[in-house]
Amino acid sequence: MSKSKSTKTTASGAAAMATTTSRVGELSQPVRRVIQNYVLVWFDANFDESDDDFKKSLQHLRKTVASIATFTNVQEGIVFLNAIKKEKIFMIVSGSLGQQIVPEIEAWPRLESIYVFCGNREVHEQWARKIQKVKGVHTSIEPICDALQVDRENCDRAMIPISFNGIDTLFMYTQLLKEIFLDIEDDDTKLIKELAEYCRLQNDIDEDEIAKVEQEYHDHTPIWWYTAPFFMNSVLNCGLRLMDVDIVLRLGFFIRDLHQYIDNLYQEQQSNKKITTTFTVFRGQGLSVEVFEKMKKTEDGLMSFNNFLLTSENRQVSLQLAREGAATNSNMVGILFIMTIDPTISSNSSIPYVDISREGFYEINDTEILFTTHTIFRIDHIQPIPDDHTDRLWQVNLTLVGNDNPELDKITSSLREEFSCSTGWSRLGHILIQLGVANLVAALFFFLQWIQYFSINLYGSNALLINDFIGVLNKQIN
Repeated sequence: MSKSKSTKTTASGAAAMATTTSRVGELSQPVRRVIQNYVLVWFDANFDESDDDFKKSLQHLRKTVASIATFTNVQEGIVFLNAIKKEKIFMIVSGSLGQQIVPEIEAWPRLESIYVFCGNREVHEQWARKIQKVKGVHTSIEPICDALQVDRENCDRAMIPISFNGIDTLFMYTQLLKEIFLDIEDDDTKLIKELAEYCRLQNDIDEDEIAKVEQEYHDHTPIWWYTAPFFMNSVLNCGLRLMDVDIVLRLGFFIRDLHQYIDNLYQEQQSNKKITTTFTVFRGQGLSVEVFEKMKKTEDGLMSFNNFLLTSENRQVSLQLAREGAATNSNMVGILFIMTIDPTISSNSSIPYVDISREGFYEINDTEILFTTHTIFRIDHIQPIPDDHTDRLWQVNLTLVGNDNPELDKITSSLREEFSCSTGWSRLGHILIQLGVANLVAALFFFLQWIQYFSINLYGSNALLINDFIGVLNKQIN
C-alpha cells in the first residue's frame, strides 16, 4: 500500500482525510461530527485493507471504540490529530512508526493513551517504557481492546459536564434545563427510531449496539441502559458536555425516562428502608487542569454536575479511580469527591437518588448510588492527597444543596419568571439563545426541528422566539 494513502474506517467526523499528497499544507481538513468523548487513531505504514487479520482486528476494535481513523502516512495523521479539539485521543501505533512520532506528540493534552502493536515486543519495550502515556506493548489486538474499554470508561467519567456559579453562564440555567428536559413529552417509539437512524448516519457507533437499542429499548430499565457498555451513556455525556442541540434533541426521551425511573425507584427504596441520617458517598475521576482551576476559584460556592451522577460508598475503589485519572496525563488531576448527603434536603427538594447495585447492567458487590441529572453541590474544601506516585491527587469535599438554597434561589427565581409563559421546547430555545448557540448549523437545525417535530404555531411568544433566532443567525452570519 502506498504510504501516502490514508484508510477510512468511518464515514463521519472520524474519517481520515482522503488525499494522495504528502505535503501538509495541501491536505484537506476533515469536517468532524463529535458525538462521543473519544476517538481512536491507528498508525501503521503497512496497512493492507484486504488482509483478513487487519479486518478482524478492526472489527474487534470497533466493538470497543467505534470511531476509528487509520493512517499509513504520518503527516496526514498529525494534521488529523491537530484538528481534534473536543475529544480525547486513544492511539495505536506500530513499533517503527511509534519510535518516529510518539516522542513528538506525547505531551499533547488531548492524547490520553498510546498502545504499541508490533511483532517484536522486547525490542519496542526498550523505547516505549520511557514514555508515560504508552500503556502497553502488545503483539495481539485482544489485550489492547481490553485496555481501551477501561480507557473509555475513565474518559467518560472524567468528562462529565460540570459548571460553576459565577464562572460558567450555563450554571445559571442548570435547574431550568433540568426542568425542561423532564417537562417535554414525546413519542418514545418514534424518537428511538430517529435516534437509531441518526447514529447510523454518523457511522460512529457499532451497528450491533444501534440495533440493540432500537429493538430492545423497552425490554430493559433506563438504569440498565445507562450502566451498559453501549453508546447511550457516552453520547448523552458528550451532548450535555457540549450542549449539542442535535444530540440533546435525540436523547431527550432517555433523560426523561431515566429521571422518572430513578424517582419511582427512590420512592420505593425509601418506603422499604427510609434513610434519615446524613451519609457520605464518593466519586473518583480524572479532571482537566482547566476545569480544576475553575473549581478552586469556586471554593465555598456552588457547582453542578450537568448529567446523571454515579457515586460509590466505597472510598478505596473511588480513590483508585482518582489515581487512574491522574496516572499518565500531566494535563489531568485525580479528584476524589467526598459528598455529604442530607436525606431531608433530597426529599424536600425532589433530588432523587437510588442504590443501583441490583439494577445496573453489571453485577457489583459495592453499593453504587445514582443521582438524578443536574444535581448541585457546595464546594466545602479542596486539599491535596499525599501519594507516593503523583502530586496531582486532590480531595474535594461537597455538600448537597437543595432548591431552597438562598444563593441558588436568587439565580433561578427571576429566570423562571422570564420563561414562565413558554412551553418546554420554547423555553429550551430561549435558553440556547441566552447561552449563545454554538454555531449557525446547530441554531438552524434546532429552529427547523422545533417547528417540524412539534407542529409549533407561529404566533405570540413563539413568534417572538423565532425573531430572536433570526437575530442570532444574523449575528453569526455577519
